[in-house]
Amino acid sequence: MWDRRQQICCDTVAMISDQRLAPALDDPDPDDGCVPLPAVGRAFTGRRKVRLGDVSPNGRLRFDALARFAQDVSNDDTVDAGLEDDMAWVVRRTVVEVHTEARFREELELTTFCGGIGSRWAERRVQVRGAEGAEIELATLWVHLDMDTGRPLKLPPQFHELYAEAAGGRKVRAKLRHGDPPADGIEPEAWPLRFSDFDVLDHVNNAVSWAAVEEARAPRRHLRAPVRAEIEYRAPIERGHEVVRLAQDHEGGGLSLWLVDAADHRTVYTSARVLPLPA
Repeated sequence: MWDRRQQICCDTVAMISDQRLAPALDDPDPDDGCVPLPAVGRAFTGRRKVRLGDVSPNGRLRFDALARFAQDVSNDDTVDAGLEDDMAWVVRRTVVEVHTEARFREELELTTFCGGIGSRWAERRVQVRGAEGAEIELATLWVHLDMDTGRPLKLPPQFHELYAEAAGGRKVRAKLRHGDPPADGIEPEAWPLRFSDFDVLDHVNNAVSWAAVEEARAPRRHLRAPVRAEIEYRAPIERGHEVVRLAQDHEGGGLSLWLVDAADHRTVYTSARVLPLPA
């Protein structure tokens, strides 16, 4: 069963990643904002404590650990709701807005709800609030799959019954927005894969890609909070792949990042962009 799901998820990510849009780095999609917690509809709250393995040397919660927290509370919600076949989803894009960093040992409350709906996909919002003032917003676009064919599947009535009220009629789109890397002028950096990077579907877990963003962000101190980061998943990274990281700085302090095939530098697995937010 897992072999079947693994192949379906890999094939589907590749299939739905054939669209290419390249807006300006400082011009996020107007539909891309992190909508507030609704007054009505389903919302699910979980709690996490920021532990030693979740933080940078100066004690701030890393993007990759934050992504794991969000994955966990999202899965907890679907299990709690009794959503059928909660594994039949693939992540298309995740947006993170960090207004105030979470810190080591801070108690966090994570509230998740549906922020918008498309025909075959939906946006899952996660609002993070900390006992010491952490304020973080996440919005992840999930595509619903037919586990027999691997193709995007229309959202079932059960999903609408559970989540449509919270979405409030907001529509979301699934098109890719990041541009491809420049043909030359960027020195590639090795991004070796580890056994621990791979999950039960036998490809690099979504949260692991955020570690590449952290590596690029670390020497760029202007990309501390408040900051906005966005990842798009274009194709699965599987065992045996050789991957390099390309990073490009932009005027205004923004950063673009791509995880690409080491041989051709044109096969893009994951892309990201990071922008400072107004203080």
